[in-house]
Amino acid sequence: MCRSRFVPFVIFLAAAASLVLVEREGSTGGGGSALVTRVVDGDTVEVSMRGRLEKVRYIGIDTPESVKPGTPVQCYAEAAAAENRRLVDGRRVTLRFDAERRDRYGRLLAYVYLAHSGPFVNADLVRHGYARTLTIPPNVAHAGLFAELAAGARRQGRGLWRAC
Repeated sequence: MCRSRFVPFVIFLAAAASLVLVEREGSTGGGGSALVTRVVDGDTVEVSMRGRLEKVRYIGIDTPESVKPGTPVQCYAEAAAAENRRLVDGRRVTLRFDAERRDRYGRLLAYVYLAHSGPFVNADLVRHGYARTLTIPPNVAHAGLFAELAAGARRQGRGLWRAC
């Protein structure tokens, strides 16, 4: 093959391979399976994914602080961390990504589901009053659902809505 014809062919192959890798790595809407190795707090876990340890921050929710440097442990923080631990610690989860894959601290941003079509962890934490909503565009795929669940938890005085 002539060198001038070969270069466009190589560029085409490289572009095709990049698209496949982006899809496998989980760009918008993508994701993957992971094993939760440690629960950091109510809305952050450490996982083993594709042979790497990653910190994962749950998208769209915020639990009271229990491990933030310089911040005292907040009302209901320990209960939120305990519930997150009960739900996911040592278990296989599925991570789904939104528009942005990482935050400014390098953590993966994800919607977390128990593996094999299990419960939606982010939503469960809000539904039962362990978390408030925290919508940070452009990661807004479930913002409406979280707002609805938070309103219900607040109305019914669940979790932090009753305790704090």
